[in-house]
Amino acid sequence: MYTSYNSRTGAGAYASVGLETRAMSASPHQLITMLFDGAKIAIGMARLHMAAGETEAKGNAISKAIGIVGNGLKAALDADAAGEAGAELVGNLSALYDYVVQRLFSANLHNDVQALDEADRLLENIASAWREIDDRARV
Repeated sequence: MYTSYNSRTGAGAYASVGLETRAMSASPHQLITMLFDGAKIAIGMARLHMAAGETEAKGNAISKAIGIVGNGLKAALDADAAGEAGAELVGNLSALYDYVVQRLFSANLHNDVQALDEADRLLENIASAWREIDDRARV
């Protein structure tokens, strides 16, 4: 059966060092992309644990996703940097992140895979737009 990710294993330690190295050399834009990727992975893990009936592991994965959305993506929003034109967008994104967190809590509480799917879909919509901005900046 599937075993939980353990950062103390050789492979886990290697992956952790690789992630830290990527984060240290990443631009702010790339860091946000990494947060979206991390949330997607955590939601995917929660989905697998939910299907397997692994309550504790599911809760840990959902907690990780909630932390990424609430303490990473939402915390990175900066209404002052956005100026007047971007203030409404920042407000809308903040509300959307709050909603995603709410759906993740509900997924955990009710073993609701549809709530996980909705949270994943909403984050992916924002992430794809974010990646498109990055692609355009490289051209």
